[in-house]
Amino acid sequence: MTFALVCMSHSPLLEFSEAPQEVLDEVHGAFGAARDFVTEFDPDLIVSFAPDHYNGFFYELMPQFCIGYEATSVGDYDSETGPLDVPAELAQGLAVSVIEAGLDCAISLKMEVDHGAVQPLELLFGGIARKPVIPIFVNSVAPPFAPMRRIRLFGRAVGDYLRSLDARVLVIGSGGLSHDPPVPQIATATEDQRKLLLNGRHPTAQARAARQQRVIDEARAFARGESAIMDLNPEWDRNLMAILASGELDQLDGWTAAQMAAEAGKSSHEVRTWVAAHNAMQAAVGEYEATYSYYRPIRELITGFGVTTVVPKR
Repeated sequence: MTFALVCMSHSPLLEFSEAPQEVLDEVHGAFGAARDFVTEFDPDLIVSFAPDHYNGFFYELMPQFCIGYEATSVGDYDSETGPLDVPAELAQGLAVSVIEAGLDCAISLKMEVDHGAVQPLELLFGGIARKPVIPIFVNSVAPPFAPMRRIRLFGRAVGDYLRSLDARVLVIGSGGLSHDPPVPQIATATEDQRKLLLNGRHPTAQARAARQQRVIDEARAFARGESAIMDLNPEWDRNLMAILASGELDQLDGWTAAQMAAEAGKSSHEVRTWVAAHNAMQAAVGEYEATYSYYRPIRELITGFGVTTVVPKR
């Protein structure tokens, strides 16, 4: 039984931004370090905590957690489309274990995932179906949000199940850090936006392209200092990464959704994937230690960008 953890920011703008080449080279260097880490680890199974951006989950029915028995990538922002290699029996065993532990969790026999879930698979493994993966959706965009204490307990319930497996397991947390991209909010949505948030599944190619172009244009305006979206918060990002690295994860229990949004942006809730992933790792192995950590605020990607790798403490 062996475990490893990678947490990383994702950005749909990686291939569309006008960031300086030096910045992009640095980011891809961080991805390279994580890729070398997982290549050496060579997992038998990946368990991925990831958000969704109104591509697979909608207000028509919005769970806080969902474990996929099957999953397909929708291919937004030119990400790879098609099915993930999900071991259904293990996914079912995980769901049953988590639910029996008292953590309410939805299941999906037909999960659809977007760049938030597949970008790490593409960057780390060169494709979305190169390794068996159990996808776990963590609501990080659609208020109301589960309390942070609940995120910790959910992650620990996942880790308790993983500890029972005779396998090399890589846990991934994908999302964050501080960022406030132009994602519609249900409380202030226009009629067209409300339709998207309720059930915008399978848009036309033209509709998807228009939606993505709005984000690309906003990112370029943000980089020029001409956008009204909230600025990045490097101090908040570094503090979060330090707490996660310390293993003192209950420090995050008191963080409220309102406070997180006010300090780090409406999409800072994606760090719930990092919190769940670190708690899963801790439940599985006990003490852990970071072997690599990278951070840089990148306005062209509208995010505080972080990458970290973690192993059991020796």
